[in-house]
Amino acid sequence: MTEPKFHWTKQAQHHNARAGTLHTAHGDVQTPTFMPVGTAGTVKAMTMDAVRSTGAGIVLGNTYHLMLRPGAELVHELGGLHKFMDWSGPILTDSGGFQVMSLGDLRKLDEDGVTFRSHIDGSAHRLTPESSTDIQYLLDATITMCFDECPALPASYETIKKSMQLSMRWAERSRNQFKNRPGYAQFGIVQGGIEPDLRAESVEALTNIGFEGYAVGGLAVGEPQEQMFSTLDFTTPLMPTDKPRYLMGVGTPDDMLGAIERGIDMFDCVMPTRAGRTARAYTSRGTLNMKNACHIHDPRPIDPECDCPACSKHSRAYLTHLFRSKEILAAMLLTWHNIAYYQRLMRIIRQAIVDDNLTEVAATLRANWQKGDWSVDEWN
Repeated sequence: MTEPKFHWTKQAQHHNARAGTLHTAHGDVQTPTFMPVGTAGTVKAMTMDAVRSTGAGIVLGNTYHLMLRPGAELVHELGGLHKFMDWSGPILTDSGGFQVMSLGDLRKLDEDGVTFRSHIDGSAHRLTPESSTDIQYLLDATITMCFDECPALPASYETIKKSMQLSMRWAERSRNQFKNRPGYAQFGIVQGGIEPDLRAESVEALTNIGFEGYAVGGLAVGEPQEQMFSTLDFTTPLMPTDKPRYLMGVGTPDDMLGAIERGIDMFDCVMPTRAGRTARAYTSRGTLNMKNACHIHDPRPIDPECDCPACSKHSRAYLTHLFRSKEILAAMLLTWHNIAYYQRLMRIIRQAIVDDNLTEVAATLRANWQKGDWSVDEWN
C-alpha cells in the first residue's frame, strides 16, 4: 500500500472562503482549521487527550524552543515529536523565524542565518535555513516551515523590502534542504509587510520555488486589523488556489472569521491558551473576565452553547473561585474551554461554507460577539 501524498482538496467555496481537507501522513484535517500552539511539545495546561476532545486535528510546535530544550536530537532518539508528546495527528513546526523578530535583543542576523543567545542560559545557538529544516526533520514535523525573517510593523518600505528578499533567498535554501517524504510538506512564507508590490513579489518567488502549501507571515505584528484584512485582500488572490493557505499567528475569533472570508484555511495563535491562564474566556457572546466579582455567585456555565468540562460540570462561580484562589485547575479548565470554543467556531464556519450561507452566519456571529454577556432574561 502506497503512503498518501500530502495534498489539499476543496469541498466547497462561498465567495472567497473555502472548506476543504488536508491529507497528510498523520491523518486528514478539515479546513478551515485552528492549530493549538504546543510551543515546547505541550499545549500549556492541557493533556493531549484534552486537546483531542476539543476536535483539534493538528497542533503546532516550535523549532527554536525545542532546539533549546530538550534538543531535536533527543526528541528524534525517543521516536519523534508525535510519540514524545502523545499526538498521533499532524504537527506543524514553526521554523524559529518568529523568534528572529521577538528575540531581537538576543540575536544577530546576517545573510547566512541568525545567532541567538538563549533566553534560558545565555548560550549561543545558530539557526540557518538548512539547520532549521534539519531540526524540523528530526522532530518529524508533518509540515515544515521555511526559515524566514519577519520585521515588526510599522517599518520603512526599504526595511520591509530588504527583509522580504532575504526571506525569499532563505526560502530557496530551506527548500533545497527539505527531505520530501510521502504525506509530509513544506510551506513557503509570504512576506512584504502591508506593501502590495512586495507581497506580489514574494508570492511569485515562492511559487517559482514550489511548496506544498503557502503561509502569510508578517501580519498580526503591530498593525491594526483593517490593515491586516486589506493586505489579505490583495495577497490571497495571488496565491495558488489548489494549495492550503495559512495565516501565521492569528488570532481573535473576529480576525479568523475575516481571514477565512478572504481565503485563508489555517490558523495558529497563543491567544486562547494564554487567555485561559489569565482568566479571559472566549464565548459566543464575546469575552468574559472570570476574576470579575459579578461571577462570584453566578451558577451559570461560562457559555450555554459549550459542552466542555468547564461548562458542562462547573459554574462561573467555581471558575472565579479557582482563579481568585490561584488554583492550577483554573488555567486547565479555562484553557480547555477556550480551545473548545475555537474548534467549535471553525466547525460552525466550515459548515456555513458548505451550506453556502457564510455571509448570514458571519453576520450573526459578529452581532452576538457585540451583544456581550447573556442577560438574565435571555438565559431564562
